[in-house]
Amino acid sequence: MAELFKNIYNPAFFDRFTQCVKEVFPSFDGEAFLNEIYSDDWENKELKQRMRHITLVLKDHLTNNLKTNVDILLNLIPVLKQNDFRSDNLEFIFLPDFVEIYGIDHHDIAIDAFEEITKFVSCEFAVRPFIINSPKKMMQQMTTWSRHKHPMVRRLSSEGYRPRLPWAMALPDLKKNPAPILPILERLKSDSSESVRRSVANNLNDISKDNPDIVIQLAKKWKGESKEVDWVVKHACRTLLKQGIPEVMLLFGFGKINNIKIEKFKISTPIVAVGGNLEFSFVLHNRNRKNSKLRLEYGLYYQKANGTLSKKVFKISEKEYPGGSATLITRKQPFKIITTRKLHVGLHQVSLIINGIELDKKDFHLIEK
Repeated sequence: MAELFKNIYNPAFFDRFTQCVKEVFPSFDGEAFLNEIYSDDWENKELKQRMRHITLVLKDHLTNNLKTNVDILLNLIPVLKQNDFRSDNLEFIFLPDFVEIYGIDHHDIAIDAFEEITKFVSCEFAVRPFIINSPKKMMQQMTTWSRHKHPMVRRLSSEGYRPRLPWAMALPDLKKNPAPILPILERLKSDSSESVRRSVANNLNDISKDNPDIVIQLAKKWKGESKEVDWVVKHACRTLLKQGIPEVMLLFGFGKINNIKIEKFKISTPIVAVGGNLEFSFVLHNRNRKNSKLRLEYGLYYQKANGTLSKKVFKISEKEYPGGSATLITRKQPFKIITTRKLHVGLHQVSLIINGIELDKKDFHLIEK
């Protein structure tokens, strides 16, 4: 069985971490810190709960002065790097969380800290309460950060501004009106850093869920500027493509399917046990004389607790199919238990989708293992 992600906080981690803290803050009592970390309910805490618990306990073992504590954290980062702690891991998300919790009423200290900490561990979660509390001031700050020489600071100006950042509080005002974000995304769409460009695409994908027309118009404007910007545009439109919006389909060359036919659509596993796989197949006929660019997907209609079905779209392929061809396509869809989706037994459905148009649909049933 795979190790639970929350167990990144383990004795080996804390042993190394406390030694690093002592290097920059010699009076730090590592033993007392660990005794408080391993509270009676530690094992029951999930990842974010453990992260917040570490934040609160750490404060108990530092000083009563915010600026002093922030300086300790900033001085700690190079020591962590020297001790082979990787900056691409999630463990140290409690560093920006510390600044968020204790610096929310000390804007300038917190902002200066975020600018440095985000170079080691991203601060996109921690800046969001500041955006909600001080939208105009943070708009200016995000604009300044978008011009920063360090790519992770530039990335923060986009990632922290995402209206629907997963696992984070939403930004309701920006969901309604994303206009303040757009100049930053315009500036960063051709950034030299791939991680920054990816953040731009993810931000636009967030915007597309509430303001699709804005993203469609930007996509039309940006498409063709460069290979890198074209990737941003395509990735930004992934939700719109899954929704099958005709205007977006045409933008990426997915046209009419009058001469595209589906035959022999078959579900090989009409009854699927939890933990097993749905298996299905079909034959795709391209009856055009020329090659046809097709986006093939399938929709899975999951049973919900209230008995209704909820659709999720999965991509099969996106390529040209030769004129006059017949292609057998088979797929497996696992029904493993995962934390992001609760499975409910009963009727489910699977459909076939070509260039955003949903075609045939068939039933199958999920049963207990």
